[in-house]
Amino acid sequence: MVQMQPKLGDKAHNIEIVEKAIGSTDAKVLIFPEMFLTGYTLRDRVQDMAEDMNGHSVKRLDELSKENGRWIIVGMPEKDDEKTGIIYNSALLVGPDTEPVTYRKMVLANFGPFEENLYFARGDELQIFETPVGKMGITICFDIFFPEIAKLYALAGVDIVVCLSASPSVTKEYFEKIIMARAIENTTFVALVNLIGTEKNMTFWGGNQLIGPRGNVKAGGKAFVEGLVTAEIDLTELEVARQFRPTIRETRFEILESLADFADDEGAEEE
Repeated sequence: MVQMQPKLGDKAHNIEIVEKAIGSTDAKVLIFPEMFLTGYTLRDRVQDMAEDMNGHSVKRLDELSKENGRWIIVGMPEKDDEKTGIIYNSALLVGPDTEPVTYRKMVLANFGPFEENLYFARGDELQIFETPVGKMGITICFDIFFPEIAKLYALAGVDIVVCLSASPSVTKEYFEKIIMARAIENTTFVALVNLIGTEKNMTFWGGNQLIGPRGNVKAGGKAFVEGLVTAEIDLTELEVARQFRPTIRETRFEILESLADFADDEGAEEE
């Protein structure tokens, strides 16, 4: 979990940070925060900075993955491959034996200092990635506040819910609490990988953490201090956690169905 400050609008510099991180650890999976490739506060520059899967930066990250035998997850603005001009706030995953693939942020932040609806479209598909340390489900920042997303990942067999985020210092307490809740209620590992440093009027606190499936902190970085936060995943902890608190086994699927019915009714009323 890489806790290093990207340079706003400088993809080449930020890819250099990726290269240095690869050289600084033997970790099999390296995770970088939300919008790390470009920095978060791009605003009107996002259209020019976004890339599709044929973009130069995507290809370079894919090369680094394959050259070094590492899995890399990086937040980035993603252009739609259909050349429609649509941009997503995405998490790119590249691996030694896979093609580049993305998860697109599903719940955009539009309150306080956040104006993501002005620049991004909403994603609508969960993504599960097979990695050397287990099955990962990706979320991006505000996504993690919606328990249905993490729940669906857990029901689909995910071992680790990863949250790439651009959480400013004023939201530090919320994120520290919510990632523990998501881990306990779903008996999964939860990894928070957050931006650090200052961009324009926003200060990000870092504080990367890996939370175990019983809510215990497995590894954590200091707030406002750059560095790498390294942790080992022991998947047998999932079995123990699920014996003590079987939230997956006892899930009431009829409640989920009622939630879907409610959503359908609300959609029909809007039409």
